[in-house]
Amino acid sequence: MDFEDFAQAQKAGLLRYAVMLTGDPHLAEDIVQDAFVKMYVRWRRISRVDRPDLYAKRMVTNEFFAHRRRKSTRLTTLRGDIEDSRQVGDHSDATAARDEMSALLGRLPRRQRAVLVLRYYEGLADTEIAELLGCAVGTVYSHASAGLAALRRAVRSGSITA
Repeated sequence: MDFEDFAQAQKAGLLRYAVMLTGDPHLAEDIVQDAFVKMYVRWRRISRVDRPDLYAKRMVTNEFFAHRRRKSTRLTTLRGDIEDSRQVGDHSDATAARDEMSALLGRLPRRQRAVLVLRYYEGLADTEIAELLGCAVGTVYSHASAGLAALRRAVRSGSITA
């Protein structure tokens, strides 16, 4: 597969993932674009790995981490930027819940947020997450546990409706 075909096939999924990481669709586009530029330069090597899709996700994750380190950024809350096409009728409850969850995810440390997004939004196994983040599986468990505990505390305290 050439780079253009790969990029076209992966763009939508990587963009959704980046939006969940950043909470900002415009920043997500920048991060995915930066990752694609780096992938293009290394495409000959990337195209030979077993899972170039996971490699691409790792590059987006690394760009997210690097962006957060380079600049003092403030995460913004999504306001209905990710729509579920299966929903019918009044979208206000689903939109409000999604906005609240996005805000809560934005308060988590970046690695906890990345683990939860990769596990629950992207559906990756813990071993894949560990490989993608360059850490041990136990570290993935630890980040997931701490992130979920923080979300549970927020729900109990009333910061988000269940």
